[in-house]
Amino acid sequence: MKKGRIILLLVIAALVAAFFTLDLGQYLTLDYIKSQQANLDTLVAAQPIRVAAIYFLTYVLVTAISLPGAAIMTLAAGAMFGLGWGLLIVSFASSIGATLAMLVARFVLREQVSSRFKKQLAGIDKGIEREGAFYLFTLRLVPLFPFFAVNLVMGLTKISVPVYFIVSQVGMLAGTAVYVNAGTQLAQIEGLRGIISPDLLFSFALLGIFPLVGKKIVDVFRARRIFARWDKPKTFDRDVVVIGAGSGGLVAALIVATVKGKVTLIEKHKMGGDCLNTGCVPSKALIRSAKLAADMRRGKDLGFKKMTPEFDFADVMERVQRIIKTIEPHDSVERFEGLGVNVAIGEAKILSPWSVEVNGVVLTTRSIIVATGARPFVPPIKNIESVDYLTSDNLWDIRDMPARMIVLGGGPIGTELAQAMNRIGTKVTQVEMQSRIMFREDPEIATMVSESLQAEGVDVLVNHMAKEVIVDKGEKFLLVETTEGDTRRIAFDQLLVAVGRKPNVTGFGLEELGVVITGQGTIEVDEYLRTNYSNIYAVGDVAGPYQFTHTASHMAWFAAVNALFGTFKKFKVDYSVVPWCTFTSPEVARVGISETEAKEQEIAYEVTTFDVAELDRALADEEAHGVVKIITPPGKDTILGVTIVADHAGDLISEYVLAMKHGLGLKKIMGTIHIYPTLAEMNKFAASEWRKKNKPDWALELAGKYHAWRRG
Repeated sequence: MKKGRIILLLVIAALVAAFFTLDLGQYLTLDYIKSQQANLDTLVAAQPIRVAAIYFLTYVLVTAISLPGAAIMTLAAGAMFGLGWGLLIVSFASSIGATLAMLVARFVLREQVSSRFKKQLAGIDKGIEREGAFYLFTLRLVPLFPFFAVNLVMGLTKISVPVYFIVSQVGMLAGTAVYVNAGTQLAQIEGLRGIISPDLLFSFALLGIFPLVGKKIVDVFRARRIFARWDKPKTFDRDVVVIGAGSGGLVAALIVATVKGKVTLIEKHKMGGDCLNTGCVPSKALIRSAKLAADMRRGKDLGFKKMTPEFDFADVMERVQRIIKTIEPHDSVERFEGLGVNVAIGEAKILSPWSVEVNGVVLTTRSIIVATGARPFVPPIKNIESVDYLTSDNLWDIRDMPARMIVLGGGPIGTELAQAMNRIGTKVTQVEMQSRIMFREDPEIATMVSESLQAEGVDVLVNHMAKEVIVDKGEKFLLVETTEGDTRRIAFDQLLVAVGRKPNVTGFGLEELGVVITGQGTIEVDEYLRTNYSNIYAVGDVAGPYQFTHTASHMAWFAAVNALFGTFKKFKVDYSVVPWCTFTSPEVARVGISETEAKEQEIAYEVTTFDVAELDRALADEEAHGVVKIITPPGKDTILGVTIVADHAGDLISEYVLAMKHGLGLKKIMGTIHIYPTLAEMNKFAASEWRKKNKPDWALELAGKYHAWRRG
């Protein structure tokens, strides 16, 4: 550390030490100010300039080295100098002190921090360069963090000193005025009647409501700033235009129509989106057919002689299409138009915050909801374009069963399809670059699924990264590399890429508007699902944080209601209880945190498990494998998270979802009658396992003594 920094740190340390050692804080209390009111009034009357100068320098020093007491000194300014002079003195003293504190933080810390976090600070500096003044103004007007923390953090950025001073001066002015005004009323307290005087009550009311007023002012400034370059129509054709007719878009449009809003739903491809056409529905249809094939092969376990499924792969895939067509009417244009939704099939183009073009027609609208979903992500593997690789979008088009398939990816989609295709009869190799498949789940949960796949014949390769596709004399190979640096070729007939999904955020006008996109490629939304344009919302996969059909529908309600009624009442989207399921065999369903996440978040917890192998119905069904794993606080029955690995886990998890949503603990589940014999009993038995671990030994010992006494 340079000599100058050391000297400055020593000076600051000495001043702070003196402040606490000499107990100078006693002079920066409301009681002390009140006790010295008469003396202070006399001093100010006799030497106003000198007292004001001493006060000014003291205030600057206190704020510059971030000592406690600035709020009391602000109140004291009102008591000593009145509203006008007090506001003038404090506003400049606080801004100068804050700027000095920022410069101290920059001088002492910036170089060391930037050397360790250069990449992160570069991104922050870009944001500060673009939005720094407004961001600082927001923090000053609505103090999300203590002012000393703002000074420290801003010192690590490259915000200019003049900008910092001016924005701080303007941003803190309103809040300073409220505090100084409260100080003028405190100066007038002489007894109980003074404490309950209307003026004093009004001053403290201002202290309470100022953050709310400040937030509203910031919202107005932000809206004016971002909408400034657009001409707002005087009238609107629609209340809401929804872009994308997947689960999120369908629900949003239906809600608007239900409450008699005028809505247009725009879809460029197929109604129902990915879930109906290429995702949830076709994959579950394939999984069901594959399960029958697997059950037939294990017919001996159920008392039958050797059974072999006879089928044509094309028929299986045609069944998948039949299921899609059966469900299609639920999401059809005709149905939704019958429910009051205007549906337009075509490509949407957002022209302004209030206008959307489709099929050559420009619609004006009060609000826009973006529900454009996501598409399969294809990693940059060398030479991958040389083969007709498959994704979850086009897998459903094939009619010839591949003899050998590589499934690239160990997440839910890749794992489900790897097992299903293997059960149908394809030799499947699953390639995952992480140390395990199902990486979002606890290690032992992932191991259960991996062992199930391997027992059925899937070659599961973890710690393997796909590097290159090679076509040699008509034979196709995937070159993979292990974490140890070894390489191998894997022959395949079809390559299925299932490594994740990429949000659809380009090509329909977001770039031209300047809608903010996150580092993960999703549209950035706030707690009300608004983008940086307050009348443009985003839901589902395109916004995250979850890529599930049910969360898209969940978000759609909040977006639609906020778009229609947000002027009067806005609703924050609730992600507190979000369940999901991977439909392998056994299924893996989860809600809340996992044990891994509890450790990462340093949450105190205990684990309760129930082995599904002990359940009568599971034994009768020849499905006696899996576990119910519950995370609770130590000694409490509050449910923090549950993972179920079992047949029909996706259905069984609902009891825990309901319990968590409504604050019911394991004791309530244990005390609920469950039908025998059912798989649902595993939930009650798991709750009973928690009770055994947390039984009140003292009460049981006392009960034993009582019974012994009764027996004589």
